[in-house]
Amino acid sequence: MLTQDVRNSLDIADLNQLKCDLNCLQPVDVGEYISQLPEKQRAIAFRLLNKDQAIDVFEYLPTEVQEELINSLHDVQVVHLVEEMSPDERAELFDELPAGVVKRLLQQLSPEQRQATATILGYAEGTAGRVMTTEYVRLRRGLTVGEALSKIRLQDEDKETIYYAYVTDDNRTLVSVVSLRQLLFTFPDVLIKDIASSHVVKVRTETSQEEVARIMQRYDLIAMPVVDREDRLVGIITIDDVVDILEEEATEDIQKLAGVSGDEEALSPAHITIRKRLPWLLGIMALYIGAASAIAPFQQVIAAVPVLAVIMPIFSNTGGTVGIQALTVTIRGLGVGEVTPEDTPKILRKELLAGLGTALALGMTMIFLSLIWAKPEERWVALIAGVVMATNTMVAVTLGTLLPMGLRHLKLDPALMSGPLVTTLLDTIGFLTFLSMISIALKVFNLQP
Repeated sequence: MLTQDVRNSLDIADLNQLKCDLNCLQPVDVGEYISQLPEKQRAIAFRLLNKDQAIDVFEYLPTEVQEELINSLHDVQVVHLVEEMSPDERAELFDELPAGVVKRLLQQLSPEQRQATATILGYAEGTAGRVMTTEYVRLRRGLTVGEALSKIRLQDEDKETIYYAYVTDDNRTLVSVVSLRQLLFTFPDVLIKDIASSHVVKVRTETSQEEVARIMQRYDLIAMPVVDREDRLVGIITIDDVVDILEEEATEDIQKLAGVSGDEEALSPAHITIRKRLPWLLGIMALYIGAASAIAPFQQVIAAVPVLAVIMPIFSNTGGTVGIQALTVTIRGLGVGEVTPEDTPKILRKELLAGLGTALALGMTMIFLSLIWAKPEERWVALIAGVVMATNTMVAVTLGTLLPMGLRHLKLDPALMSGPLVTTLLDTIGFLTFLSMISIALKVFNLQP
């Protein structure tokens, strides 16, 4: 981590000291430091880095900072930085740059790197092909262990990972995999094909990145090969990519559940925050028109039984919370592969059993609170309030389970069923049921206070 002295170096204009400090630190820490600087100072700090440090640091910078530096550096410096990036990181950067800039940079890359980048960019976003790297160790079946180690030493020093080597035939068809540990602890004259495992966990280029993350997590892999439809090896996905994928997916799901558009960060500019949140808030206001419409016809009932105005907010908050609890657990289970839509009956049974106990407890609590707040002539409302609270709780756990399962069955993202949406739906159902029953009781049993 950066010391306070390093953080203050640029402020006191001691650039020689800052240069020394930044070039002695880990690239990830330098990247974090530069990202937090004001825009005009980022390029100054970045130019203080030596060649190798600058290359390493550049990959740890946020995409928007990378874009700023590209616009502020000379073309020769930019091309060198982009050339040295790993193909998957370069493809991610190109996704964010203007098309004209991407075209210019592609033309100036070496043929090998241009082809690697074009290959990755040719796959759909969110797939294994788009997040893989084409830098991996490939061996032929006929090599001995000694020859394989020599090849790794001489030719594969720039590969992203060497912990696994992938064995292919002459058509690049993936045949087997061998670990670096096996190579180091095997006699040099042993053939690769005799120690490599043919049980290779692999994914295809069109596999979703979420599925890739689940598979690597399941089998505790630090790298996984990616093959095309002909089973030819085209790249690998490493554990650092999977960590990024899991963080991205978790962030996206959390934001959707809270009614926030994706890609908003804690330090995003105010205008970005407004642009990301306002559409959701306007949409939620539109949804609440439904809940308000459920209340509007019962204004006379509320006027006749004032305690309803005290009780109704409890329905709103409690029912919505119960629904969001079930929704969150279900979406999380779907997200990590713990459950599938085929498990819907099992999950629903569990939620209903848990919901029944919760419903009884909440219903009794609602009766107790209603008796405290109601006037003597209004205490009959307590029984209806308790029944409706228990019923709404059962409805909440049912919707919180079935809605995300239904979306996954339709091949849609379950997180699209956000918390505010479920809350609004439950409010509408709860208010309509509660006020209808109160209205019926007033008329049928002549319970006018």
